[in-house]
Amino acid sequence: MGHGHPHTHDAAAPPDPGTLAARRKANLLLAAILLPVTVLTLVGMIALWPSGDRSGVTVVDPYATAPGVSFETGTVQRVETETCPSSQSAIDAGGEGQQCMVAYTEPTSGGTLQPVEITPEIAQSRGVEAGDTIRYLDLSRIMPDQPNTLIFVDFVRSVPMVLLAVLYAVVVVAVARWRGFRAILGLAGAFVVLAQFVLPGLVEGKPPLLLGLIGSVVIMVGVLYFAHGFSARTSTALLGTMFGLGVTALMAGWATDAAYLTGVGDEDTYQLVNMADTISLSGVIMCGLIISGLGVLNDVTITQSSAVWEMYELAPQASARRLFTGAMRVGRDHIASTVYTIAFAYAGAALPVLILVSLYERPLFDTLSSGELAEEIVRTLVGSIGLVLAIPMTTLIAVLVVKATGIRRASDVTVDVAGGEPAMVSSPPGHGTAVRYPGGDGAGASLPGGADDGGAPVPVPAGKPAEQPLSRRARRRAERD
Repeated sequence: MGHGHPHTHDAAAPPDPGTLAARRKANLLLAAILLPVTVLTLVGMIALWPSGDRSGVTVVDPYATAPGVSFETGTVQRVETETCPSSQSAIDAGGEGQQCMVAYTEPTSGGTLQPVEITPEIAQSRGVEAGDTIRYLDLSRIMPDQPNTLIFVDFVRSVPMVLLAVLYAVVVVAVARWRGFRAILGLAGAFVVLAQFVLPGLVEGKPPLLLGLIGSVVIMVGVLYFAHGFSARTSTALLGTMFGLGVTALMAGWATDAAYLTGVGDEDTYQLVNMADTISLSGVIMCGLIISGLGVLNDVTITQSSAVWEMYELAPQASARRLFTGAMRVGRDHIASTVYTIAFAYAGAALPVLILVSLYERPLFDTLSSGELAEEIVRTLVGSIGLVLAIPMTTLIAVLVVKATGIRRASDVTVDVAGGEPAMVSSPPGHGTAVRYPGGDGAGASLPGGADDGGAPVPVPAGKPAEQPLSRRARRRAERD
């Protein structure tokens, strides 16, 4: 007996003319919204562009050295625990020398091995091993009575960091191919915006809320379109991202003041106070609250936009409510996983602070609301609020766009048949609805009226009764599940 070969819609097949027309219409609709917003953002960026004048900034370079002092690099050949070279003057005076870790290092510039004194904190944490490349401070010229005073400063990490960066780029391009390569270039462009616009603007005292919002929008416009291409899906995700950024900016502006985030508890931000009078530490924190959630926000909006478009192109007859409900199932899973992602990312980066604070004998709430933790907790909460609200908004925008544009094409759906394999229902425009069964001759009954006969029963051959449709209550229960 011959076997029928029903054809279903193949997501990998080239889109039909109806789908292409719908996508073009969606692009025009979204462009009418996004172009004015983008132009306004660029105008704001031009108005806030930093002048580059740093005459009022006094920078103390921590790597600057006094005359006669120099930074040197070398490779450790062996490590000993012995009398510290810096204790020689005390020994000569009849005192007792201290014991410390000494790394005998071959200078990169050449010469004999030099005894480099390792600081106690490095000796107690990781230590120094033979083969390590280190940077050390040479104080011999300004301390002639102690010719071997060489103090460890830091490790030279250039080689492993470059190798990791190259490996990361290779893995991304190998898996994501051209899109991954474009994403890496987009990331480089984002850092250019931060380095040339946001950071100098903060130094010159520009409005931090506008700097963070405008800079973030410019970054997202460039990154999304460059990495994902110009499409209705990308534009929908961009609109959702802008909404999330707006919510985050409003929450950041309120939370910075309401939670008394001053930034003076951090050593790096405290140094900024003495560098320039124009730098506002609370403004720096506010701008950081906006920028910190960009990556995750971009991730969820792209996912939601793609979910809606894929669902609609596979089932264009689905209602707007059904599309929204189905896509939000994906969104809720994403929300749940993202909450853990943000929280654990902070916990992993702040383990030393968490350990230190946990040793204090203070009530838990006092500890969480202290200056050491409050800023990071507020950053996590503000970013999460904008992220969570961006998911339903992106989903709603995507559903409205796909429904406003509409796809008018032939559709293939399946009908469950009791006691057999699913039947294939093919609905060419202007024709009846034909039913085909795998294993049969491909023939089937037809419905008069064409593809728009929504809700009409599909006739089936004798002996193969169609499965009864679910009741409204059963459908709601299935949607909840």
